[in-house]
Amino acid sequence: MEIKKQVLELNEEVIELRRDFHQHPELGFEEFRTSQKVMEYLNQLGLEAKQITKTGVVATLQGNQPGPTVMLRADMDALPVEEENDVSYKSVNPGIMHACAHDGHTAMLLVAAKILSRNRDKIAGNIKFVFEPNEENVAALQMIEDGVLEDPKVDACFGIHLWSTLESGKMAITAGPVMAGMNHFDLIIKGKGGHTATPQNSIDPILTSASVIQAVQAIQTREISVLQPTIIMFGQIEGGTASNIIPDKVTLKGTMRFLHEINEDDEEGPGKRFERIVANTCKAYRADYELDFVSGHPTLVNDRALTEVVKSVAQKVLEGPSTSEQIVSYISLAGEDFSEFAARVPGVFYFVGAGNRQKETDFPHHHPRFNIDEDVLKLGVEMHVRTALQYLNIDR
Repeated sequence: MEIKKQVLELNEEVIELRRDFHQHPELGFEEFRTSQKVMEYLNQLGLEAKQITKTGVVATLQGNQPGPTVMLRADMDALPVEEENDVSYKSVNPGIMHACAHDGHTAMLLVAAKILSRNRDKIAGNIKFVFEPNEENVAALQMIEDGVLEDPKVDACFGIHLWSTLESGKMAITAGPVMAGMNHFDLIIKGKGGHTATPQNSIDPILTSASVIQAVQAIQTREISVLQPTIIMFGQIEGGTASNIIPDKVTLKGTMRFLHEINEDDEEGPGKRFERIVANTCKAYRADYELDFVSGHPTLVNDRALTEVVKSVAQKVLEGPSTSEQIVSYISLAGEDFSEFAARVPGVFYFVGAGNRQKETDFPHHHPRFNIDEDVLKLGVEMHVRTALQYLNIDR
């Protein structure tokens, strides 16, 4: 099949696609241009692309022989970040940029679909290409509810993340828990407004909020074992209109992350512990509260048997005497809603290093200077192709 040769022949195309997506970023569920371009590309390959979950896209390649169905997934949404890179393909949409490599993910999967489509006569089974919208806000569960894992029923799933903190030329492929489960929370502390000259006549939600922020840190340091990593972070605080006015409420937003499986109905779960401390702290200050866990997903756990399959594929893709040093283990407390897919069918999510200091592609994800080493795009394409074929037991 000469997979590597076919990948190299399409290297310029995958770079052009990535740059086009990068230059025209769109936020979650607003990926109208992106999804249209994806659908047109897939349709030109002879695949019947369909929209799903608003701006998502799915297409299935049916092989010439019966067999299982493998799913390859890419995400498409960008972030509300103002780009600071000085590149020819800089974002043309103010305040929006691809600061998490989703542009590269989409481009890699499209080109992989082209190569696999050319070789459908050698495929026994089905390959489902899934382009997810709004990954940053957990759209995977909605895609599942909309039937993305059915018709045909998915037997295994694989996903790639280009990773800027991992050196280009390396891949991180790890069995077991690999990325954090996560819950986003919105918390409103309700007090009683008044004048800062007479605080005794008010109930200060700012003071209460400060105590809540401090108190919940005990969960991750005193209530849960350090062998079960848990992080509670506040990323947004809003309250007050003037320096001499005690507001009647303060809004706090943040995330709770964990690298272990939890049952949120369990009284010992992080969410229940969080609300217990919030409730009792507010009671101590005579304040009220509203707490809502607005979105979340479970811990991403890689199937151990399939992880070995991906590792064997990586050895073919990387080649060379130092392959053992290029394939590393890596665990992150960043969240990834691919976990929703992997919780329902065996799956593996792995990282392709895209960090190169000389090319200034080593800025962290979500940074306004984030960029990727485009030389690694071909590695991602080849990994997609070979992984699908290896799973279907027809790799040549």
